[in-house]
Formats: sequence, structure tokens, C-alpha cells
Amino acid sequence: MERTDGGDETSSSPEKRSPVLDRNPSPPPDTADGQEEEDLDAIGETVYSKHWVFSTLTRLIQMVSEHTEEDADGQMQLADDEEEDLCRVWDMAMDKDVAGFLQEFKAADILLGVIAKSRCPRLTEICVGILGNIACFPETCLTLSQNENLGAVLLLLLGDTDPPTLLETSRLLLTCVSQKDVCSLWLQRIRQQTSLRYNLCFIMCSSTNLDLLVKVGELVDKLFDLDEELMKSWITAQPSEEDDGESRLDVASSLLEAAKQLRSDSQDGLEVYVHALQLLTTIDEGIQTLAAPDGSGKAVWDFLCEVVCEDLCQPDDPPLVLQEQKVLLVQAFAVLSALYQCQEQWHSRSDTYLPLIGTVLRVLQYHSEYQSDKTEGCDGKGDTQSEETKDEQLQALVETTAEFLADIFFQIPKDSVAELVRKGYLTEKTCFSAAVGLLPQFKSAFQHLESMLSEIDPQLADMLRKQLPA
Repeated sequence: MERTDGGDETSSSPEKRSPVLDRNPSPPPDTADGQEEEDLDAIGETVYSKHWVFSTLTRLIQMVSEHTEEDADGQMQLADDEEEDLCRVWDMAMDKDVAGFLQEFKAADILLGVIAKSRCPRLTEICVGILGNIACFPETCLTLSQNENLGAVLLLLLGDTDPPTLLETSRLLLTCVSQKDVCSLWLQRIRQQTSLRYNLCFIMCSSTNLDLLVKVGELVDKLFDLDEELMKSWITAQPSEEDDGESRLDVASSLLEAAKQLRSDSQDGLEVYVHALQLLTTIDEGIQTLAAPDGSGKAVWDFLCEVVCEDLCQPDDPPLVLQEQKVLLVQAFAVLSALYQCQEQWHSRSDTYLPLIGTVLRVLQYHSEYQSDKTEGCDGKGDTQSEETKDEQLQALVETTAEFLADIFFQIPKDSVAELVRKGYLTEKTCFSAAVGLLPQFKSAFQHLESMLSEIDPQLADMLRKQLPA
């Protein structure tokens, strides 16, 4: 939660003046005393001043109290120098020693009081940002998380209307639920805070702030990954008092709307939301909700088909593109594979059906070509562990792609195979790559394709048989 616009505030040292050298100078006791005071004033091993932090937070309390007394309901404005000093504290809190000092100084209670009284969005944002930096360290995060009042206020802040405040609140909550020592405590609070689902869905549906959408997506994805029961309760939640009838905010459609916003601007953000959708498909309640006639499954299918067919693994891309796109591809194929059987319930077959199969075939072809060529550009200096991780991700993509293709080919009609051949999706190269991916695990699906090809294009079927080992 680093800020880059604030400077560092260091301990003040005594002013040193050059003596008049008409004799040998006496030892400088004042300077020695001053250095000792400076060491005592420093926070831990840093050069940050305890006194300066103390005085800054004291002035903050006075400033908010005075405003409350004078105009409790009026909007409050931060003076430039006040904002600058608070932003310095925000930056300083990234240091472990400073975070510990702020915790000892009961800064969490001070900042909580300020947040509760604040009528200034910028001030609230800064206070939450400082707390977020304090929470980055396990010891201080534990103490902060045990503050029940603070926990309740932070969850309620997700109903705020100020995007920067929402961003910092989401970052803080994500930091806390990502730390194993306090994760269960925060999950318990989140389960009990019934308005949280609505507030997060509202942000995902209505915000155009890309940073906020990404961070909220990361928070929701993390919550679903940690707590399957929470995910079940959210996906099956009935309309609440906040929902207004026709525009009911359900989790799946909210995730989809945010993904649409991020599609062209943030692949990392899109990956987060597609992964959250993938998590929904891992539970029966998620599949049932998506597959329902009034569910979002058809819209999710159409959107991911567009992303896969128009944005990823294009015919003019080099095979190496799989390394860049493998995470999003495996997530998208996993969701599409889970929803594939639902098409009959939707009583329609998407116009992207054939192009989708073409992309699936192309992924296997590119993987085959990439595996053949990957050693040519290797200089032998790569990080072995990193390369192994990348290979595992690529292997996951190949396995997911092959399983999806097997589902498609197992029941593909003859006219669709003919169209795939006519449009150039099924070629000698893609057929061979498909065979390598499908065999031996999905032998029946391959045999069905082979029998269709024998009728439609005997020459292509014969070439394929000759290339495969007996």
C-alpha cells in the first residue's frame, strides 16, 4: 500500500553553528547531548521521529474534534500541510519499526475515532491507508485484527461512496484475510456482516474505477478460495432489502459485469474475475445457479467465448503466446467446460461455437509447436524453479483443453465436423495435435472424430492415421 507522493520525516537534530576559532574549541557537550536525544527519539532503527509522529496524530485528533464541535454535519477540508504530514505517516507506516511504534501508540484506536467522525473522504482514505500498511506485518496485523470495533467499522466502510476509500478498505481487508493467523477471525466477521455481499456486488456492477475493481475482485476471489461455505451462501442468497426488485445484484452477474469492464484494460484483473467464476463452477450450487433459465450462465458462456475467440491465441500469434495467456486460457476453458452441458437447457447454440472449437484446437497445436521449438532460444541461465512452475501451468492448460475438447468431440454432429473442415479449423496439423492431446485418455472421443472424418474427408482421416503410432 505504498504511496509515492509523500516524503520522509526525519528526527530533527540540534542546529550546529561554526565556532569562532580564536582558541582550541571545547568539547561539544550540547552536540553530544543532542545526538543522544536524537537516538532516543528515533523509531527503532529508523531515522523517523517519535515526537513528530506523536504531534502529528495529536494535531489530527484536535483538528477533527474542532470541526465536529463547529460544524458536525458539514464537509471537512484538509489543509495542504495537514494532508502532507498525514501522507508522510502513511508512507512511514510501511516500515516495520514504524508500524510497531504506531501499534504501541494505540494509533489504531486513534484512526478509528477519526474515521468515525470524519466528514472528509480524503482523510478517511489516508487513515485506512495507514491501517493497511500497519497490517502488512504479522505481529501488528494480529493486534489490529483483534480490535472488534475496528473490524466492524472497516466492513461497514465497503458501503461508502468514495472510490479511494473503498480501494484502501479493500486492500486492508485483503491483507488481513491473506494472513493465516487472523484469517479465520476476519472470515467469521464477514459471514456475520450480511450487507457485505450486497456492497461488493454493487461495486462490481457499478464502478468504472479499474484499480478498485481489480482489488475488490482479488478480495472476493480470496474469500471464495478460503471459504467454500461463504461462497455457497453468497451464490444462493435471496434478494435483500438493499436490492431493488428488477436489478437484483447476484454474485455471478456482478463478477461478469466487472470482468467486462476490465477486459480491454487489465488482463491481470480479468484473470482474477474469471478465476472467481471458475470457483463458482466447482460447487453444485454454483452450476445450478448459472444453469438456471434466469441465471447468468448463458451470458458468462457468451462473454468467455468472445474473449477466447477474439482476444486470445489468434491465428497470427506465435506459439510462444501460450506462455503469456496460459493462466487466463486455462481458467476460461475450465468455466466453459463446466457450462458446456448447460447449452441444451438454454435451447440455443452460440454463434461462437465453431470458432471456439477452432481456438481449442489451436491451443493444442501451438503447444505442440512450442514444445518442439522451446529449446532453440534457451540460454541455460533461466531460473529452474520458475521454469518448472511455468511448465506446470502450461501442462494444466493442455490437460484442461484436452478434457474440454473430448467433451465436445464425444457428441459432435457430422455437420459440425464438416463445417470445421470447410472453415479450416480442422487441418492436418490441428487434427494431429488434437490426437496427441486426446490419446490415450480420451480414446472414445478421438475415435468418434475419426469416424466422422472418414466420411467427410477420407484423405484427411487417412493422413491422420498414418501419422499416429500403431
